[in-house]
Amino acid sequence: MKRSRVLMAVVAAGVAMMAGRGLLAQAQPPAGPNVAGIEKVKDGLYMITGGGGNTAAYLTPDGVVLVDTKLANWGQAILDKVRTVSDKPITHIINTHTHGDHVGSNEFFPASVEVVAHANVSTSMARMPAFADPAKKHAFPDKTYTDRMTVLSGNDAIDLYHFGPAHTNGDTFVVFRRLRVMHGGDAFSAKGTPLLDRNNGGSGVTYPETIAKAIAGVKGVDTVIPGHSTVMTWQDFVDFGEFTRAFLTAAQAAKKAGRTADDAAAALNLPAKFKDYTMTRAKDNVAAIYAELP
Repeated sequence: MKRSRVLMAVVAAGVAMMAGRGLLAQAQPPAGPNVAGIEKVKDGLYMITGGGGNTAAYLTPDGVVLVDTKLANWGQAILDKVRTVSDKPITHIINTHTHGDHVGSNEFFPASVEVVAHANVSTSMARMPAFADPAKKHAFPDKTYTDRMTVLSGNDAIDLYHFGPAHTNGDTFVVFRRLRVMHGGDAFSAKGTPLLDRNNGGSGVTYPETIAKAIAGVKGVDTVIPGHSTVMTWQDFVDFGEFTRAFLTAAQAAKKAGRTADDAAAALNLPAKFKDYTMTRAKDNVAAIYAELP
């Protein structure tokens, strides 16, 4: 009887240990480097996650257009995910801005792939040590624009818009016209305080105006792929524009009242509708806005 109870206890302990190991395994990220995910946004359009910024894969009869290529060494992971939905070649890369987690794997793709971006992206990439090697010349944009450009034509048309400085001075809003979807890059990375890259022309003062111009200038969009978050709605983007305006107004008022940037950030009182926004960059953003204000 006692032996039976002991045996049962040993078995139970073994089962518990195995279960614990199973839970631990589930809690860990998948093994191996550069593990990307993919989700369908609409028919013919997918979002590839992991490795930095969200990559969009747009399927056309002639090939696949990528928007952003994540960090360096993520090219194969992107291609592997594309191959789960299309066997067509990659024909174009559109970069929403210059940061390494969005242009980092441009070099993985052959020189035959046409890279498109705002003109300021080329200038910024030329200053990046990661692209100093002449062998990486094919990672740079082949075509650039300043205000608006259309890639492809007909039902496949993709409209590119630049409305002014925000996250950087080379932000592109990418609109998949037929699908009513926009990739916002890091000009709309998530619901929260954006990164203001003043070294690359970003501006907390012009940010609200730039987003307002995008809201007014982009038509027929109902779905938005943000730079670093889950798929959102057009109304989420409109609300984000209101958030940037409220943030700027609060910072301007605080500086006029003689408060320090630290005090202003600590005392921010934004509308209740933004209570769930991530505010991790609030202090940095107030300081950046103060530096721009007279």
